[in-house]
This record gives sequence, structure tokens and C-alpha cells, in this order.
Amino acid sequence: MFAGDVATPEGRRRAWLDSLLVDHAVFRTVWDNFAPVVPGRLYRCNHPTPGRLAALARRYGLRTVINLRGARRCGSDALSRDAARQLGLEHIDMAFESRGAPHRDRILRFHAIYAAMTAPALMHCKSGADRAGLAAGLALLFEGGSARDALRQLSWRFGHFRGSPTGVLDAFFLHYAATGEGRMPFLDWVRSVYDEHALRASFRAHGLATFLTDRVLARE
Repeated sequence: MFAGDVATPEGRRRAWLDSLLVDHAVFRTVWDNFAPVVPGRLYRCNHPTPGRLAALARRYGLRTVINLRGARRCGSDALSRDAARQLGLEHIDMAFESRGAPHRDRILRFHAIYAAMTAPALMHCKSGADRAGLAAGLALLFEGGSARDALRQLSWRFGHFRGSPTGVLDAFFLHYAATGEGRMPFLDWVRSVYDEHALRASFRAHGLATFLTDRVLARE
């Protein structure tokens, strides 16, 4: 794990090696998984390389980067933080899980970030599939969208597989559709009805999808 900084040429070289070979950024150099969520306000992608972040900042006028992986000791994290600093972008850590029922306090914290952030913002996880899909779905619900709208953000188009352990994220939006949608605002449901422990206990993943996401794709 990369634990240095990128202030020296040697430190930057080590960060790139760690990013490309340990954090699998070699695949992200040719695949960006980028998509608008709320055009002009929020976009999503996998963990951007410095060059890709700069290109997206120029094209979309980005002001903020939201890191859904949270602070990490890895080359990808060090490089993207440094790139955000050089580009004058605000960098916010907002860690979500990809294999657990979303925590109530993290949903509410993300809402506070979303409401106060300087837009346009780009949010990313590692692959741009699961945590980015959850956050994108939440943002659409914050904007008054439906659970169906949110579920479209968790799609095979982004590399998300519902039958794997990450399918608990789909189950979250389905749980809202069944127990709260049309009856109360989403955030009221999160605060007063949502039971993350019950959702976690009720969800079951499937073997083949689990093998694909955990062993083949090596998702976080």
C-alpha cells in the first residue's frame, strides 16, 4: 500500500505504480465509466486519473470532487487529491459501503454534502459501479425522483450486478419503494422507518455473481 506523498518525483513514481498495478487503475486508463446524474450539477465515474480529472474539470466546469471510497492509503487517492488541489477543486471524502446496507447516518451526511456543495461536482468510487450508483440514486431521490429512477443508476451498464453482495444497494431502493414511496418524503423515511439491520439480515447474494464481482473484477 502506498503510504508516501507525491511531492517528489520518486514519490510520484511509486504512487503511479501502486495506482496502476495494485489499485487496478491500468484498466481505468481506457475505461472511465462516466455519466451525468443531474446534468450541470452532479456527475459520476470510476476513480479518475489526474489527466482524466483535468479533462472533465475543463469540459464540465467542475468545482468539487466527492470521493466515495473515503480517505485511503493508496496511490490513486494520493494522485487524485493532488490533482484536485492543483485544479482548485474542493475535495470531499464521503465513504459508502458497497456490500452492506447503507448506513442511515451516512445517507444523511451525503444529503448535507449534496445540499451544500459547490456545483458542478464529480463523485467517484473505485470502479464507478456500486457506491457511485448508490450515491447517484440517492441524489435523484434528493431531487424528488422515484425509486425506479434511483435503481437505473445501479445497472450492468456501469458494471453493477444485482445478484452479487452489492445487490443489497438495489434492495435498499426497493425497500423504500415498498415501504415509503408515495407515503412520505424520502429523508423522512430514512430518519423514521428505514431499518438497515433488518435489510442487511434479509438480503442474500448469489454464488456466480459473487464470484464475478469479488474474484474476477476484484471490487472493493
